[in-house]
Order: sequence, then C-alpha cells, then structure tokens
Amino acid sequence: MKKALFGSMLLVFSLCFYTLNGCTLLSAAGLNDKGLPTAKVGEDLTSSTANSQVNLDHSTWTALLKKHVSKDGLVDYKGFKKDEVKLKEYLEMLSENKPSKTWSVQEQLAYYINIYNAYTVKLIIENYPIKSIKDINGAWTKDIVDIGDVKMSLGGIENSILRKMNDPRIHFAINCASYSCPKLLNEAYTAAKINEQLETATKEFINSDKNIILENSVKLSSIFDWYKKDFKEGGSVIDYINHYSNVKIKASAKITYKEYDWSLNEPK
Repeated sequence: MKKALFGSMLLVFSLCFYTLNGCTLLSAAGLNDKGLPTAKVGEDLTSSTANSQVNLDHSTWTALLKKHVSKDGLVDYKGFKKDEVKLKEYLEMLSENKPSKTWSVQEQLAYYINIYNAYTVKLIIENYPIKSIKDINGAWTKDIVDIGDVKMSLGGIENSILRKMNDPRIHFAINCASYSCPKLLNEAYTAAKINEQLETATKEFINSDKNIILENSVKLSSIFDWYKKDFKEGGSVIDYINHYSNVKIKASAKITYKEYDWSLNEPK
C-alpha cells in the first residue's frame, strides 16, 4: 500500500514539475476523466459531421468570438462582460449536452476545446479587471466546468480528457488567456472543420513570434517544454515542429525556451 501511494505521489509531483503552469495536472485528481468519453484521434483525422449521433450548434460561441476577439487573438474582455448572459446561455447548452461514447471523435474534440475556452473567458470576466489569470486562485484546479452531472476543472479537461485523446494539436487550440498562449480563434471549433482548424492553429502558432526558429538553433515556447512528451510520439520535438515550420530545423540544433508571458491577452 505504501509503495503504491508513494508511486502515485511521485507521478503527480513529476507531472506537476513537468508542466509548471500552475501545476494544472493536480486538478485532474489523479488524471481522472470522471467517466467522460475520450475517443482517441487516429492518424488521419478528417472533418466530418456524418459519423456522430449528435451535432451541436456552436454558432452562439462563434458570434461572441467574432464580436470580441480580433484576428490576432486579442480579447475584449470588457465587451465579453456585456454579453455575459449570452455566454451563460451557451455554457448551459453545453452542460445540457453531456458527451457520450456515441459521439464521434470530431464532435468530442470540438466540444471539449470550446468548453475549455468558453469557461476560461467566463473565469476572466467574473474576476475582471485583472492583470493575469494566475492572479485567480485555483484557476486551473477548481471544479468550475459543468458537464451534465459532472463538474470538472480547466486543468482536468486539458490533462484528463484532451491530452488523452492523443492529438497534440489541442495545445494550440485551447487558450489560457495570456499573451504567450496560442491565440484564441475567433470562431468555434466544429466537427465539420475540426481537422483544418487544428492544422491552421498549429502551423500559425509554430511560425509566429511565440517561437524563434533557425536552422541551427531554436528558442521555443515553453509549451514545447511543459508538454514535450506529447510531441515526441513517433519522433522528436524537432521532428514535430519541422512538419509545420517554414524553416526546417537541423536535428543537431540547440533548443532553448522562451519565458512565458502570463499577462492578460487583451489589447494594450
């Protein structure tokens, strides 16, 4: 018993150390998905609405994003706050449609990405004005997300559900309300466009100023350090980046990581 307990504590500690971003993995309560379905993404994900029992309407979220998020991903939280009722209605719709195993992997991905991003916005506007999401106690660890009769934390959705779906591109789709995060897309993720949206988000982030990429040296976003295991399946982190990067990196390139800017991703 003591050996098993020690092993569990060591796993949580190592994962905490591994992510560093507020120790979000602790919120997963032992990496517990609480019975929510986590379909695995195959090698060739295609965008489709034809293979799911349910196809949710995310148009309310798209309308809010187009109204309050610029093309470069900056968020007008003051404007969002004025539309708090509409945001609440959208989140209630998501809660009333708890995912099941009959949902396609495309529909599950879109649902979990959207609910993560929408609840992050809700968290910010409930505490606005603030300088950083890290100023909010338990931002990633408190169970603030309602999915049917299940309550999850933002960290739980990220680490217990989305990361288990086996598609590292999710790291460029979910947004932590900070400047160094991948930008918040100004449209909802949908099953009908999910693969193209994930490809665009990944390519855009890798080739943005969030990384400095040269042939012989790279200075990468800390995301590639915190979650490096996710990007090493079938190769190295460099192999993964080269799949999207405009500049091809040599295998011998020196890798360092940029300091993460946790200030709120709103217009200055």
